[in-house]
Amino acid sequence: MGVLVPLILGTLLFMAFYGFGAPGSKQFMKGLFIGTIMSATSVSITVAALKEMGKLNDTVGTTIVSAAIIDDVLGIIVLTLVTGLNGQDRSSDIGSVLLKVVLFFAGAIGSGFLVYKGMDWLDRKFSHQRRIPIISLCYCFVLAYLSETYFGIAAITGAYVAGVILCNLADRDYIERRIDISSYMVFAPLFFAGIGLKTSFGAMDTKLILFSVCFVLIALISKVIGCGGCAKLLKFDSHDSLKIGLGMMTRGEVALITAQQGLAVGLLTADYFTAVILLILVSSVVTPVILKRVYSQSHSLK
Repeated sequence: MGVLVPLILGTLLFMAFYGFGAPGSKQFMKGLFIGTIMSATSVSITVAALKEMGKLNDTVGTTIVSAAIIDDVLGIIVLTLVTGLNGQDRSSDIGSVLLKVVLFFAGAIGSGFLVYKGMDWLDRKFSHQRRIPIISLCYCFVLAYLSETYFGIAAITGAYVAGVILCNLADRDYIERRIDISSYMVFAPLFFAGIGLKTSFGAMDTKLILFSVCFVLIALISKVIGCGGCAKLLKFDSHDSLKIGLGMMTRGEVALITAQQGLAVGLLTADYFTAVILLILVSSVVTPVILKRVYSQSHSLK
């Protein structure tokens, strides 16, 4: 629900501003991609807030973290399908895209088992040596390249699958620490510099500003409705349902990566990066504040 509700509301929001298009049309695909950006979740800030309050390991905290993991997987699949459909000609249909997705995951999982066995052997032989994270990074790049070049799906999908395959290694924490250094020093600055260079204010007008404001509001509300509403249906009480919905509101680097992917395949223009960046800033600041207030209110009621 945390993916489906934002996907639908984001699509409708774009079409309300820029016109409705028939399913499969370029206009419809652009709207669908706006919904795809909204479906992304990054709960690292929420996790930090819950940890500070000592609520990370209770029922609500565990639900939020678990839902975020499922949200990420479903978000990647949606991104894969939407970008794959955009690359198809008019005679193609969703069946061919699904076939490519199935073939990619089947090949990645099949070869990933062999890669894991090989990496596990190397890990035991060369434990805590730099060759392990270097080989892991290379595998990530290879799988990302293969997914986009030969299967027509987002490179982030291949990178994500590589991480899932390698996460069971005994040295996974060591690999993460070493990769984080490269990410912090090289990859993250280049990524954000690239985002900044691609951002454009040339077409900024009243309509786009209004769209950006509505984009932020709908993106936040849709997570509360989707995740909080579903929690309520699953017998959580009202306060816990609200906490779950609020905890899923934050967006981060995944939304930016998704937006960049849309720019690369022609489903998004640089003007809309303003809305995405605004969403990340607002959700990152607002979510912890509201979440702490709701926790304090529910605590006082008890």
